[in-house]
Amino acid sequence: MKAAALLLLFAACTAEADDAISPDRPDFTNGPDAMAVGRFQIETSGAWQRDRADGMTTRLRSTPTLLRLGVGHDLELRLDTAGALRQNNPGASGRGDLGIGFKWQTQAGDDTKPGLGWLFDMLTPTGSGAFKGHGLRPSLSFLAQWQLPADWSLGTMAGVITDRNDADQRYTAGLLSASLGFPLGDKLHGFAEVAGQQLASSRNGGNVITAGTGVAWQVSPDVQLDTAVFRGLTRDTPDWAWTVGLSLRF
Repeated sequence: MKAAALLLLFAACTAEADDAISPDRPDFTNGPDAMAVGRFQIETSGAWQRDRADGMTTRLRSTPTLLRLGVGHDLELRLDTAGALRQNNPGASGRGDLGIGFKWQTQAGDDTKPGLGWLFDMLTPTGSGAFKGHGLRPSLSFLAQWQLPADWSLGTMAGVITDRNDADQRYTAGLLSASLGFPLGDKLHGFAEVAGQQLASSRNGGNVITAGTGVAWQVSPDVQLDTAVFRGLTRDTPDWAWTVGLSLRF
């Protein structure tokens, strides 16, 4: 009996050690994994954008933050915001809109099948100044992730977004992204990504498409540090973006 109890304890400790933190950053593509029941996670960062057009350079600083709470079997609640924002051209500062939503993991992935899930988010007009959006803007995305040989992985995200343009007219846009993850060491992983963050007509903001790469360092099973850089691929996309982030699980 004692030997069986010790074996069960060892197995539980091993499972806990293998259950590493899995943030939805620093890439744009979200993974299908949902938080376990009762677990809470904060993913926060500093982010910088730079765009040059018509002889003028616009810079934007922000503090994107995502809160995730496991509330049921394969279900998590989410609260996200762009945080505090400051822009130089035109000069403006304020806070970003709040987004509320949930992620539902419909299939756990392994070596034989992909992980699958759905992500719903609703942006609310709760920001301030120039950063306050118009009305409620829902989005729905389908998430898939494949485990590849040698600890590589491939994640994809496809969805639709409903938003309002500068004329306050409602429109629907698409999003489509793919992110390839690869190991750089025991606790260090990298990624390379192409992301259509918005696929829309020019009057509705145009196509916002980026190519990005970055690294994530798993400091402990519940802590991750990361950084990433993104290059805009279209005229409607900021030329460059950079982020440094911290994720903590409780």
